[in-house]
Amino acid sequence: MARLNASELAQRLGREAEAVCRYYLSNGRKQGNYWQVGDVQNSPGRSMFVRLTGPESGKGAAGKWTDAQSGEHGDLLDVIGESLGLIDFADIAEEARRFLSLPHPEPEPWSRKFRTPPAPSGSSEAARRLWHMTRPLIGSLAETYLRGRGITDLRGTANLRFHPSCYWRPEGDGPTEAWPAMIAAVTDLDGKITGAHRTWLTRDGSGKAPLDPPRKAMGNLLGHAVRLDEPQDVLAAGEGIETILSLRQALPTMPMVSALSAGHLAAILFPPHLRRLYIVRDNDPAGDGARDGLADRAHEAGIEAITLSPMLGDFNDDLVSLGLEALRAGIRVQVAPEDVGRFMALTP
Repeated sequence: MARLNASELAQRLGREAEAVCRYYLSNGRKQGNYWQVGDVQNSPGRSMFVRLTGPESGKGAAGKWTDAQSGEHGDLLDVIGESLGLIDFADIAEEARRFLSLPHPEPEPWSRKFRTPPAPSGSSEAARRLWHMTRPLIGSLAETYLRGRGITDLRGTANLRFHPSCYWRPEGDGPTEAWPAMIAAVTDLDGKITGAHRTWLTRDGSGKAPLDPPRKAMGNLLGHAVRLDEPQDVLAAGEGIETILSLRQALPTMPMVSALSAGHLAAILFPPHLRRLYIVRDNDPAGDGARDGLADRAHEAGIEAITLSPMLGDFNDDLVSLGLEALRAGIRVQVAPEDVGRFMALTP
């Protein structure tokens, strides 16, 4: 097939709009002159409408779609990219060309060998696809959010990125919403992504979005973590991302991990050659239980375990309410003397 530009590809796809929808939005169904589905990522539902008939271009063109819930809109090239988790236009265009080379009009959804089937919701593969759709943290609303929490030193945060319009689905019935989100990659000891964590943000980055809950994890989390810097012989491990990032304001070069919850903190896997583990405790009963379980496992493995305790509820509370100098002072007396000079920032 000749190399068509984006507009020409969209028009060609529009001529086969129903076939495109049956392939890439297979969880929907035809309703008159529209294809109805949950969203552009092929979720079940009725929020998104794709025009199946109409002119080749302009207002009301075949293939144009609108999501009534999120307000998003686009064409069938967007459908191909979002439903498959493709980022680069070259990949989207190549997939469109492959589709257009097939006989139509009654394709069976997901039947071709080269097609990538939709990832199961909440799976590790879904987490990896989400990660590939993110943008850099620096310069984003996620950076704005973290700075609002007193977190300004963002070195070693390659596993944190930003998604401008990440879908949030309620636990029960209710509409799907799209909000900006900070995305964290959960990885195993070899750096392979096994899961992702989403923190949905307000549209100006001033705080967490008004959702319940505003954070969700997906994928395989047990034993794995959000990792900040490469592991060494010393490691700090705690629960929340903001808690760990707050501690890093005082210990900016110490490798750290966020396990995302007390239960997962107690189960983290130890990297090879680890000799000292700092357990970053949250000041609550769940934090105490996670500390005790993780300390027992560390001792059994011959690893020295030292608890770091906040003055308030957690280290982000300390940073925001008491300030960085107070946080440093509180940490200095808890860290092993040889690690003070090695990891602690002595000046602002």
